[in-house]
Amino acid sequence: MALKIILIVILVILAFPIFWISVAKLVRKMFRFPAPAFIGRLLDSNYRRRIQPPDKFIQRSGIKEDMRVLDLGCGSGAFTTFVARAVGEKGKVYALDIQVDMLKQLENKLSRPENKDIKNIKLIEGNAYELPFDDGSLDLVYMVTVLQEIPDRNRALQEVKRVLKPEGVLAVTELFPDPDYPWKSTTTKLGEEAGFVVDKVSENFFNYTVRFKKS
Repeated sequence: MALKIILIVILVILAFPIFWISVAKLVRKMFRFPAPAFIGRLLDSNYRRRIQPPDKFIQRSGIKEDMRVLDLGCGSGAFTTFVARAVGEKGKVYALDIQVDMLKQLENKLSRPENKDIKNIKLIEGNAYELPFDDGSLDLVYMVTVLQEIPDRNRALQEVKRVLKPEGVLAVTELFPDPDYPWKSTTTKLGEEAGFVVDKVSENFFNYTVRFKKS
């Protein structure tokens, strides 16, 4: 009897997060909107970086030294500082988000002593439909659990394609617990329909990156 009760408790504990993830996914399919600013600390946490290691993300995305990179939908900056160090002093990272509160959290993060050495990040309030960059001016654009939050994804991808150099890279990273999580095939299809060419698909079902090149 005791064993049965223990098993029931374990099943309930396991089922609870699955239930809420399922509900959240259903809601997000009905309504597309950015992740609220009040969860910024959770998004920019060591726990998040344990399941999405920045070094692996940078490698999979193709981020290299001296690049001009756009962090599209940067949020509170979970990966922004890591990318800034990866591109080096001659590189540049543009951290763009539609929410001022998210950018304020990133600004506060950059003011901490451990980040005082970073001088190559520019914060931009904006949206994915009207990127404030010249045609063919960026080496790489990356989105981490962002693309599915955008209502008109094709329009956003066309704008990304506009600002990328002829051999520019778009890197889209998704994580399963995210309520907007899409299958790899869905992400691949979105990029191809927008005129991008798949360069490489990395990692697994739980955490993957699709790297595209501008056609």
